Amino acid sequence: MLNELGIVIGDNTKAGNLFEKLFPNFMEFEYKKPSEYINVFWKKYESQTDRNSNLNGKMFEYILASLCIREGILPLYMSAKVAFVPNVIYDLMFYTTERGPICLSVKTSLRERYKQADLESIALKYVHRKALSYLITLNESEAYSVKTKIRTGDVIGLDEVIVATNSEFDDLIVKLRELKFEEPPTIKVIESTQIVTIEKVRTLFPEI
Repeated sequence: MLNELGIVIGDNTKAGNLFEKLFPNFMEFEYKKPSEYINVFWKKYESQTDRNSNLNGKMFEYILASLCIREGILPLYMSAKVAFVPNVIYDLMFYTTERGPICLSVKTSLRERYKQADLESIALKYVHRKALSYLITLNESEAYSVKTKIRTGDVIGLDEVIVATNSEFDDLIVKLRELKFEEPPTIKVIESTQIVTIEKVRTLFPEI
């Protein structure tokens, strides 16, 4: 299922197989708020004994991706690259008419990793000035610390740090659903109405 949706690549991935085992009917799960969806799904995953940091991160991404499907926030791009932003792969990304790219950087816990997310956000906004970048986490105390750094100007790329199991996540989903999502435009690297081509030159100077 996840492979067919484009959430995972390949049929035999540990995180993908575990997600499908735990949540085979995620489209049928009833919830009142997005934060409730994340909370229930994450707690069910946490009940598993065979977990590690890499698996945690992937599962959090898949849960968020499945929520975006439920909320109709599509198209969704995962492990995305952005033109003219070299050497960065963004966790979850969307493209909107109003703001251009919107990035969700997904970290179950932050520690020093918020710095990477901030640098990636700066790189994105250097090319797309109106882009929005959110750091989504599950750790409240670490989120509070980074929120303070955003207020004091020590973190300048991230727009907000949001705990996915809190009401602030519900507010973010409401805000996102107000935007118009679309496929990103095809970028023409160079545009001009004055183009000198070899064909034009040869019509005047056949010897070339």
